[in-house]
Amino acid sequence: MHKVHVIGLGVDHRDLSPMISKRIESADVFVGGNRLLDIFQDHPALKVSIGSPLENVMERITQEIQADREIVVLADGDPLFYGVGKRLIDAFGSEMVVFHPNVTTLQIAASRLKIPWHDIQTVSLHGRKDIRPLFAALVRNDRVAVFTDADFHPAKIADELIRKEVDAFGMYVFEDLGTESEKVGRFELEEAAKRTFSPLNFVIFDRAKQPEISLCLGLDDDFYLHEKGLISKKEIRAAGLSALEIEPDNIVWDLGAGCGSVAIEASILAYDGSVLAVERNPERIQHISRNIRRMGAYGVEIVHGEMPGCLESLPDPERVFIGGGIGKNNKVLEEAINRLKPGGRLVLHLVLMGSLSRAKDYLSSLNWPFSITQVQVSRSKGTAGDQRLEALNPVFILSATRPALRL
Repeated sequence: MHKVHVIGLGVDHRDLSPMISKRIESADVFVGGNRLLDIFQDHPALKVSIGSPLENVMERITQEIQADREIVVLADGDPLFYGVGKRLIDAFGSEMVVFHPNVTTLQIAASRLKIPWHDIQTVSLHGRKDIRPLFAALVRNDRVAVFTDADFHPAKIADELIRKEVDAFGMYVFEDLGTESEKVGRFELEEAAKRTFSPLNFVIFDRAKQPEISLCLGLDDDFYLHEKGLISKKEIRAAGLSALEIEPDNIVWDLGAGCGSVAIEASILAYDGSVLAVERNPERIQHISRNIRRMGAYGVEIVHGEMPGCLESLPDPERVFIGGGIGKNNKVLEEAINRLKPGGRLVLHLVLMGSLSRAKDYLSSLNWPFSITQVQVSRSKGTAGDQRLEALNPVFILSATRPALRL
C-alpha cells in the first residue's frame, strides 16, 4: 500500500530536487489548495481540493489509499509548521505519512529583512475566527509573524489592532514572495488599514517601542489609573490570583473589574487564553483601556455593560474573579456559578460580613467545596523620622471549585 507523501513546494516549485520532482511526476492523485493544484493543471493526476470540512478530504484520501494510488499532498513550505501535516498524522498515523519539507514563508520573509527568525513568535489566523491569539503574542514578543487568509487580511488585522489601541508595533507586509511581483513594505497600522494587498501575503509585526509600564505580577497600586480607593491592593491582588490557579489556556472573567488591575495581571498567567474585564461604569472603562495601553496588556478584552445581562454573549469561563461585590440579590454570583465550567475556580474578594455570609450560604446550598481566608495587610509609613505600620481594610477571600461532572 502506497504511503501519503506530503511535499512542501517552497517559493518556486521549479526549484525542487530530482527525487522530489520524480515523486510528483509519478503521482496518481494530487491533494492541495486550489492555488497549488493550478500549478500542476496539465499533470494527468486526479486533483482533490482541500476545503472545509477537512473530514471529507481525509475520507477521500482514505479511498485513494485503499485503491493503492500514489498520493501527493501539496503544501507551501514545511507541512509541519502551521500546515496540514498534523491533521494527516492524526487521520492516518505517522507510519503512513512521509514528509518532504521545504523552506517556510517565515524563513523567506526573515531573509528579506535580514533578521534571525528563531525567536519570532508565529500565529496563524488562517481559517480562524478569533484574533485574540495575536493580541496575546504581541504582549510577550518583540516580533510576531502572522499567517493570514482572505478574512484576516493585513488591512483587517491592522484595523483590529487600532481598535484595540495597539500603538507599539509597525507592520511588515510581504506580497507575492518568490515571484516577479514580490513586494515588501513597512507600514504604520493606520496606513495598512487603508490599503489593499495581494491575496498572497504574510505579515510580521515589529515592536517600535516598549510599554510605558513593564507588565508584571504585583504592580504597585500607583501604576494603575483608578478611582480613589477602588483598586484591589497589590498584596490582596496577589493572593486572589494565587487562589484562582490560572492555567495558560484559561478563559478568565473579572467581574466588576474597576481599573482592571486583576484582569491585567491575570492576562500574564492566561497567556494562551483570554481575559474578559467586565465593568459598567464609563469612567472605569476608560481607566481599564488606558491601563491596558500603558502596560501593553493586549490579552485583556473589555466588556462594557450591566451584569448579569452582558455576560450572556461571553464564552463560558474556567476562572471567575469577583472583586466588585456580589450585590444584594446574588444575581451576578448566580450567573457566574451557572456558567463556570466543571472543575473551574471561583474567587471572591469580600469586605462586608453580610456579603460573605450570603456567598457562603449559597455555595453551601450547592454542595460546592470552598475555603475562606482573611487577609490583613499593613504597610509601613514614615512618622517622626521612623516607621510605623498602617493597616489596610481586611479582605475575605472566598475560593470555590465547581465539582466535575459525574459520568
